[in-house]
Amino acid sequence: MNSLTPSRRYWLTGASSGIGASLAEEILKTGAHLAVSSRSLAPLKALSQRYPGQVLVLAGDLTNSQTVREIGEQIAEDWGSLDTVILNAGTCEYVDAKQFDASIVEHVVRTNLLASSYCVEAALPLLRAGTAPHLVGMASSVTYLPLPRTEAYGTSRAGLRYLFESMRIEVASQGIEVTVISPGAADVTLTEKNDFPMPLSWPAAKAARHIFEKLKNRPLEIAFPGMFMAALWPMSKLPDRVELAIGKRMVRSSPPIKD
Repeated sequence: MNSLTPSRRYWLTGASSGIGASLAEEILKTGAHLAVSSRSLAPLKALSQRYPGQVLVLAGDLTNSQTVREIGEQIAEDWGSLDTVILNAGTCEYVDAKQFDASIVEHVVRTNLLASSYCVEAALPLLRAGTAPHLVGMASSVTYLPLPRTEAYGTSRAGLRYLFESMRIEVASQGIEVTVISPGAADVTLTEKNDFPMPLSWPAAKAARHIFEKLKNRPLEIAFPGMFMAALWPMSKLPDRVELAIGKRMVRSSPPIKD
């Protein structure tokens, strides 16, 4: 990067672990400046020590709208604008229909969808003031095919997808481009306790490299791994009876996982 060219300014949520932590490394290796948010402060501080002068640590609970407003105000005060925002923070909890608990749906939707909407509210004014602004949201491949026990997670990610795809139409005239990311299986913190196989899964570092490389072209969507998606799309067209039979094989009898 030319020394006379200002480095790009990013805001990345969910930056303390998994794909988010690996994405932070990919971004910082380019010399960019990066604002990082998560509930966990220690990994963010460690990141700032490894990349002195590049990292703005903004830890906090993103499900609190006031906290997110304060984060936006801090970015505005320190930088004045943002060029790329990647909303990656999220959680996954599984629902057991035998002991359906609506509070699980409430928690997951609040964490994955409402928190993202708070971040969008804080980010849009900063992106409007940025250079070639780009807004990126983390959805999921589960939004293509209903799967057992993902009632809460799938609902939250489908809502986020609709939020971003609808907003893409609205902000295009403001010069803001929008990308939705739809990962398939990945070996990340949220999936470590899964009691079912995850075929074709990618390590978080590989997923992050793939995402960061694809983001350079600003596609409407980044969906991966390719083989996983190739298997998923035909399954979404199966008759309901076959889909139900496949789903039943994935159902477990133990209580749902909570984050």
